[in-house]
Amino acid sequence: MASTLSPYHLGKARELYNIFNVFNAISWSFLVGNIVTLLAMRLRATSTYIGILSALGYVSFFFLPLGKLLTRRFRITRIFSLAWIGRALGMTPLLLTPHLVSQGHTDTAMNVIILGVAIFHIIRGVGMIGNNPVLSYLASGPDRGSYMTQIQIINNAVGMFCGFFIALALGREPPLYLYAIIMAIGEVCGIFSGILMKKIPEPPIEERKKGVSFLSILHEAFSKDSLRQFILILFIVALVSGVSRAFIIVYSREVFLQSDGMVSLYSVFGGLGVLLIGLLIKFLVDRIGAKPIFIVCVFIGLVGMIPVVLIPSGLAEQFSAGIVLFISALFFILNFGFLGSEGIAQTYFLALVPMELMLDMGILYFLVFGVAGSVGSFLAGLLLDVLTGFTVPMVVAFKILYAILILLTIAILWLQRKLTPLGALPFRGALEVIFSFRDLRAIALLDRLNKTKDSDEEEALLEALHGAPSKLAIKGLLTRAKSPRLAIRTEALRAMEALDTLDEPAEKALMEDIIVHHYTTAYISARILGNHRVYSAIPTLRELASSEDYMLAGEAIIALAKLKDEAFRPEIESIISKTPNPRLKIMGVEAFGIYRSPHSLTVLLDILRVENPPHYLRDEAVLAMASILTIQNEFYPLLVRFLEDESLAPTLAMDEAESAAEFYRTANKGWFRKKPVRAAAQAQKLIPAVAAFIKDAQGAALSRWILELPDDLVHPISQSVLAEVVLDDELIGYDRLRLLIVRWAAQELRLWTNK
Repeated sequence: MASTLSPYHLGKARELYNIFNVFNAISWSFLVGNIVTLLAMRLRATSTYIGILSALGYVSFFFLPLGKLLTRRFRITRIFSLAWIGRALGMTPLLLTPHLVSQGHTDTAMNVIILGVAIFHIIRGVGMIGNNPVLSYLASGPDRGSYMTQIQIINNAVGMFCGFFIALALGREPPLYLYAIIMAIGEVCGIFSGILMKKIPEPPIEERKKGVSFLSILHEAFSKDSLRQFILILFIVALVSGVSRAFIIVYSREVFLQSDGMVSLYSVFGGLGVLLIGLLIKFLVDRIGAKPIFIVCVFIGLVGMIPVVLIPSGLAEQFSAGIVLFISALFFILNFGFLGSEGIAQTYFLALVPMELMLDMGILYFLVFGVAGSVGSFLAGLLLDVLTGFTVPMVVAFKILYAILILLTIAILWLQRKLTPLGALPFRGALEVIFSFRDLRAIALLDRLNKTKDSDEEEALLEALHGAPSKLAIKGLLTRAKSPRLAIRTEALRAMEALDTLDEPAEKALMEDIIVHHYTTAYISARILGNHRVYSAIPTLRELASSEDYMLAGEAIIALAKLKDEAFRPEIESIISKTPNPRLKIMGVEAFGIYRSPHSLTVLLDILRVENPPHYLRDEAVLAMASILTIQNEFYPLLVRFLEDESLAPTLAMDEAESAAEFYRTANKGWFRKKPVRAAAQAQKLIPAVAAFIKDAQGAALSRWILELPDDLVHPISQSVLAEVVLDDELIGYDRLRLLIVRWAAQELRLWTNK
């Protein structure tokens, strides 16, 4: 197999292929796009004739086997190139159409159109054998789906502008020679695109030498459930897409009497629809997968056909001004939905089929496409002529045709449920992404991240991803977490920390990071493992709790607390009591607050007993005690107020006691209220007990008050410890601690009142 192109040569090849697609799109639009249908209808072609003309567009696919035979002797890109030149030259007879009509040979002109279009598509079919191998070869890499969609965007954008040019050129009643001029331009562009194809690198050649028979290809395809299901869906999609889009042109002319110029203008809106769906697919396909986008596109196409069936028959006469908007929307939605379906179907197919089978399966793909499109177009034209032959109004005939197409589209949606996901998100998850601003912003940031070469910009984008957390970013973030630059790794991990969930590869990467990257990013990974409740990390985190990297040790301790590893809590108490590192002590204290075990109260009090402990350590210890006593949210604002002015300690404490006593009295007003004697006595005793404790440093009354609380209201360990603390002369000198105990007592009275 040919070696993969280097990044430089792949970039150059893609640039050349992009230019090829620009001229190829111009050639297609000016030779066999809507312009051929408009020319035929200008010569009064019947619906059956239009159906045959449309069906010829699918004849190409039947000549793919001939192209494969030629690959045994010639390079694929040479076959591709000569065929593209030949197909353009094959349209030369159409340049004589204006002359034939002017001489009164209209029937001959009609036959010349059929002949030229047939030659174009037959030769095109031979060259198309190289389409999938060349495209698949150039789309190699992680941006496969994105690049394939980019090619579609180029074709559709050029096609849209060509349609606009044709609309301006044709106007309302264009002379026939204008058609000939436009087609001549198309020929020149087609020949030039063929010349460019010679310069495209040759794709792998081994698979062309196997000589696999067509029957073997069929057996291979239909023996696999995934391929068999896809081929059936592809057949119906190609049929519905080809018929709905081809006959909407006839619908515009015959039902709403639109001119050639207006129909060409409508095709511009159709091109805009294809361009937008291409941009949307390019944006999403590599993130959510092809399957959900495939389903969404088919559903949009279904929605687009419904108005054709439901629109009142006399609307053209009643509301002619609205017809322009109606037909424009029709062209836009049908092209948006069904050409989007065709494009994403090819992306899905290339992901479904292994590279070594690409050439053979590509033939089958296009044959299915060709049979469906040609048979569908011919039968649709025949149906319209038969219905109108039985005096059925044209508008009703189109309602019947599109009703049939709607039923077939519903069948597609039902069958798509069983498609192999190929790594795509579930349909519901994909919809959540499509309608989530956060996920869409994350995708946009990831796209910019993949393109940037500037490490500073990379760091800024990762920081932005932290503010737009999305599960779609995990893969990209894992790549950046291995960056040689510390700042990039740090930002990548921070962005991962903001995610709601982690997948298995992410957990594995974080486990590796806490082992390998001590003193750098390991502490961040430990924090993430704890925040995301990765219980499998507990054994490793236990070992790291004694690490010399104190930041890692601290985060490991906090992570174990969040993972509720109660068995390791005594070890943490031992570590905190022995370490001289103030940061590690603070993190251990924080862990005790997370555990919320009353057994840790004594350890926290021992920290306060140390001579002149740092004020920040005292604050952390008291806040951890508040968490254990379940009053952290209530106590924190009180502590902040105290730290602003420490002289307010007595006032703040008395306010808490008086407020709790008032709460009890207010709650028990009225004759119908039952007043428990014991609770009432406690409410009366609280204020004097707190006053003695705060103002006179006498804690005996408050200690008795604490011990008299009911057993079902307070944890016995908390009760016992706090009752002793208020009598401890060494500890009651800390105003923070005294405020905590008073706030807890006030809270207990409130809880007792509510019970």
